Amino acid sequence: MSLNTPISKVRGLGSAKSGTNHWWMQKIAAVALVPLTIWFVASIVQMTNADYFTVITWLSSPVSAILMLIYIVIALYHLRLGLTEIVEDYIHGEGMKVFFQFAILFGCTIITVASIFSVLKIAL
Repeated sequence: MSLNTPISKVRGLGSAKSGTNHWWMQKIAAVALVPLTIWFVASIVQMTNADYFTVITWLSSPVSAILMLIYIVIALYHLRLGLTEIVEDYIHGEGMKVFFQFAILFGCTIITVASIFSVLKIAL
């Protein structure tokens, strides 16, 4: 017969309310992506027959460049949050979990920096 209460068996295994921030950030990013994605798709559809210089001119405008930068940052942040959640839920080995989380952070950071650099190079 154990003197441990049921709470002592699950302490440290359940929610510590640390996932609430992650959940909110995922939802806020998703809501922000809705109008940005509509803008991006509408812009691309308008330029389906445009030549290279037309697209460069479009991305060189301040409004397009700023919206593109915001879209890139939020989309890749949303991607990172989603992939991290998948790793936390479905990868059970601690070593593999840390490896994948680092790889996701590193990969998303590299893609974000390269994308920002590309847009700024065109815009400026």
